[in-house]
Amino acid sequence: MTDLRTLLEAGADATGQADETADLARLTAALSSRALLEGTLDVRHRTIDSPVGPLLVAATPRGVARVAFAHEGFDAVVDDLARRLGPRVLPAGSTLDDVARELDDFFAGRRDHFEVAADLALAQGFRRDVLDRLREIPYGATRSYAGVAAAAGSPGAVRAVGTACATNPVPILVPCHRVVRSDGTSGAYRGGAEAKQWLLAMESAAATPADRHTGP
Repeated sequence: MTDLRTLLEAGADATGQADETADLARLTAALSSRALLEGTLDVRHRTIDSPVGPLLVAATPRGVARVAFAHEGFDAVVDDLARRLGPRVLPAGSTLDDVARELDDFFAGRRDHFEVAADLALAQGFRRDVLDRLREIPYGATRSYAGVAAAAGSPGAVRAVGTACATNPVPILVPCHRVVRSDGTSGAYRGGAEAKQWLLAMESAAATPADRHTGP
């Protein structure tokens, strides 16, 4: 028979570890909030549950700079952000609650646009131009890669548009999922084909008839 004292001691150890974990989380959140106020934080991040799987959301003082899907490896994404945007990186605590709320509303079909700012520092040159064009695609609508290339002023740059969509640092907020192939099939997506199809179906179901116009 297992000794009762052993069980009690094990329970106490587990409780102590849980308390230490909670204390560390509170301390980290406080440090993140203070660093944000003092302007000494380069990037803050948190994970968010969603219908397309867990998401990592990371923001600079200028806005959301990265939305990553689980298969990208969150630790690798955070390391990359530290290299590219600055080494002062901390978990966000409650400082990204506004982003989480808007994403929750979007996934529930209650929101057709985002009000939180996006920091597109990770996109440069033509890729940045493409992201600006993506923001013009209405909720519930789609555009072809060729149509986006024409809108960006480079009709022959269809492949480059595909690359810009595939490397979009802030998918969902900047809706690269609304770009499809000329034959109407969904095409590739940073979050995976199933995630793209889910997003398109969700928007189609939630959009008004006026929203659903699909252009070239």
